[in-house]
Amino acid sequence: MECISVFDMLKIGVGPSSSHTLGPWRAAERWIAELKNKNKFDKVEKVKVDLFGSLSLTGKGHATDYAVLLGLSGADPERIPTEDIDVIISNIKNSKALCFNNEKMIPFDFNEGITFNRKFLPFHANALTFTATINGRNYKSTYYSIGGGFVVQEERKIAKANKIIFYCTFPYPIETGTQLLDFCKQLELPISGVVLENEKSIREEDAIDSELKRVWDTMLECMYLGCHTEGNLPGGLNVRRRAYDTHQKLKGELPYNTPQEWLETIRLTEVKFRQIFKWVSCFALAVNEVNASLGRVVTAPTNGSAGVIPAVLMYYMVIENHKANFEHVKRFLLVAGEIGSIFKKGATISAAMGGCQAEIGVSSAMAAGALCELLGGTPEQVLVAAEIAMEHHLGLTCDPIGGLVQVPCIERNSMGAIKAINAAELALDTDPNNVKVPLDKVVNTMWETAKDMNSKYKETSEGGLAVGVHLTDC
Repeated sequence: MECISVFDMLKIGVGPSSSHTLGPWRAAERWIAELKNKNKFDKVEKVKVDLFGSLSLTGKGHATDYAVLLGLSGADPERIPTEDIDVIISNIKNSKALCFNNEKMIPFDFNEGITFNRKFLPFHANALTFTATINGRNYKSTYYSIGGGFVVQEERKIAKANKIIFYCTFPYPIETGTQLLDFCKQLELPISGVVLENEKSIREEDAIDSELKRVWDTMLECMYLGCHTEGNLPGGLNVRRRAYDTHQKLKGELPYNTPQEWLETIRLTEVKFRQIFKWVSCFALAVNEVNASLGRVVTAPTNGSAGVIPAVLMYYMVIENHKANFEHVKRFLLVAGEIGSIFKKGATISAAMGGCQAEIGVSSAMAAGALCELLGGTPEQVLVAAEIAMEHHLGLTCDPIGGLVQVPCIERNSMGAIKAINAAELALDTDPNNVKVPLDKVVNTMWETAKDMNSKYKETSEGGLAVGVHLTDC
C-alpha cells in the first residue's frame, strides 16, 4: 500500500518549481547522504551533474541548475533566506569553487559542471545523474524528480508500474476515493477526521498542529508578500506583477503591519459581489508571482500550482466565514492533502508526465474538496467536488514560454482557484447517488490522458504557447 502523509503533499520550499527546483535540490541532498553512508564524501575531488529530459529542456527557466548547486552547498530549501540565493550562486560562479555541503571546498566551473542533455531516461522525464570523482575514478548515481518535490533513486524504481511505494503504518491505508469513503462510514468521521487519525499514527497531534500552522503561515506570508511587491518578474519575459495593482484597488484604507493583521483587515473590508473573484485571483496571482521569483512557497501539490489552495482557503476565511480559525485551516489542509495523495497514487502530479492537468487540475480538485467539507458537504459530496474540478481540467497541457513558470502558469492558478470554488458549490447541490463519474474514474481517466498526451505538451517548452510565443517577441 502506498502511504503518503499530508506533509508529503504540502511541502515548504523555494520556487519556481517543485519538480525542477525543489526535487533536484532534495536529490542533491540525498546524494550527499549516500556518499556519506558509503564513506565516500571526504574523498570527493570534484563533482559533475547531468540533467536529462524535461529537467534539461526547461531547466534554465526553472532554475534547476541553481537548485542543484544550492543542494550541493548544503542549503535547506525550507529555511534558507531567499535573499541569500543569488549570493551563493554568484560566489560559486566567481570563485569557480563549491563549498560541498558547506564542509569542504572543491573546484567547480558553473559553465562546465552542469550539462543539459535533451535525452530522456526511461523511468521518468525528470532525471539527473550526479558524478563524483574519487581517486581519479567516477562514482555515479541517478535520481528522478517525480513531481511535487518527491525524489526517488534509480535502483528503487518499479519500472513497469512507474510508481514508488512509500511504506508506512497508517491504520487506515487509502489508495482510492472508495476506500476513503469506506473508512468515513466505518469510523463515522468526516474526511478530515480519517486523515487526522492516520497522521496521529506517526506523530503527536500537537506536532501535527504545529506543522500545519507553519504551512498555513507560509501560505499567508507568501500571499502578503505577493500583494505588496511591484515591478517585473525575473527571467526575460518582463511579466509585470499584477497582484500588487489589483490589491491596491481592493484593499481599502484600514491599517495593518503583519500578514495576520492584513488577513483581519481584509475580513473587515466590505466586499462587493463583483469583487469576490478579483480577490481570489489576487491571492492566487500573488503566490505564483512570489514563486516565479524564487520565493518561498508551499508545494500544493506542486510549486507551479501553489496558488490555488491558499487562494481558496483565503476565500473561505474572507468571504464565507469571518469567524474561521485554525481548526478550519487544519480541516481544509487535511482534506486537500488526502485528495492530492489519491491523485498521486492513481495518476501523477508531475507535469513532465501528465501536463498541467497534473498540477493545476490536481490542486483545483484538492481545493474544491477541502472547501466543500468546510461548507458542510458530506464525504461523498467532497469527492464529487474534487471530481468536478478535475473533470474540467482533463487534457490541460504544460507549455511554459521560455521554460519559465510564468506564462501561462500564473494565470492558471487563478482559473484553478475559481473552478475549485465553483466545483464545491456544484457538489453541495448534488445528490452523490446520481453522479455519473466517481472520483476514482476521473483519476484513472487523467492517467490514461497523461499517457496519451504528446510529449511536447509535457513541460518541454516544445509545443503550444512555448513555440507560438518566444522570449524575443516579448
